[in-house]
Amino acid sequence: MLSVKELVESNSVRSVPSNYISLKSPEDSMLYETENIPTIDFSQLTSSNPFDRSKAIQQLGYACRDWGFFMLINHGVSETLREKMLRATQSFFDLSEEEKKEYAGEKVLDPIRYGTSFNVMVDKALFWRDFLKCHVHPHLNVPSKPTGFSEIVDEYIRKSREVVGELLTGICGSLGLEENYIHEKLNVELGAQMLIANFYPPCPKPELTMGLPAHTDHGLLTLLLQNQFCGLQIQHKGKWIPANPLPNSFLVNTGDHLEILTNGKYKSVLHRAVVNTKGTRISIATAHGAPLDTIVGPAPEFIDCDNPEAYRAIKYGDYIQFQQSHELHRRSCLDRIRI
Repeated sequence: MLSVKELVESNSVRSVPSNYISLKSPEDSMLYETENIPTIDFSQLTSSNPFDRSKAIQQLGYACRDWGFFMLINHGVSETLREKMLRATQSFFDLSEEEKKEYAGEKVLDPIRYGTSFNVMVDKALFWRDFLKCHVHPHLNVPSKPTGFSEIVDEYIRKSREVVGELLTGICGSLGLEENYIHEKLNVELGAQMLIANFYPPCPKPELTMGLPAHTDHGLLTLLLQNQFCGLQIQHKGKWIPANPLPNSFLVNTGDHLEILTNGKYKSVLHRAVVNTKGTRISIATAHGAPLDTIVGPAPEFIDCDNPEAYRAIKYGDYIQFQQSHELHRRSCLDRIRI
């Protein structure tokens, strides 16, 4: 199977090959609208000033409840490290196909997996995307090439884990829980952290294909870094909203397991990646969840007579296995465990 990068660089692509053409559903044609995605100031969330912190926690609750997405500013991850991470990712995808295919894992939960599309065994149409997926915590699994790649990834994922830890503390506050509730209940310190690097080359007819179709993410929170080419769209109130990030910001979204844990109070929201004619879009997601063997279900604090249990409990690793082994289509995995 050719990677999309290899396909584009072969100079044979004047149009989109038929096996990449996606059949559009009515939802794909929903109105576009530019709205301001909520912005959270991380420095206020971690401030020693009670007023600033309280305000940021309130804003965080609104973002998780009504949007499922927010932009994070003043997060403390240096622009230098962010740029190093983007350059290192570009360098990995610039390796020869032979070198990259050394990391072509066969199983969904392989520690390192390089590939194309989403899952070529089940995709009805291929997606205009190459990827690298690494399980980076509690054990660091990273390709040994290119030189220096693993060291940069290690520094970056440590910083991102610190940021997510503070966000989860703030989310607990927004839910009226003890600030370490999620950390302790789901053993987040030993939880799974996955790095997903996405490579979307320029496309001659971007209206015919997708980078990734509408889907939700597994886990609690996903932190997204991207280069100058935008392409993420969020479904909000029946419209697709382009997520054009502020300078030096992260885009953060709530995942399926935060929706499960809060029994639907906080939402995991559909989003998709579109491609463009102008240049290669690189996005780097770090998904943060419970340990793979932890069973996650609705917390008792969110269940009562008016709010019965809405989801079946399921082992986190089993959930990922199911999601990644089937066609990526909207909320099919979350819907499968809905009561």
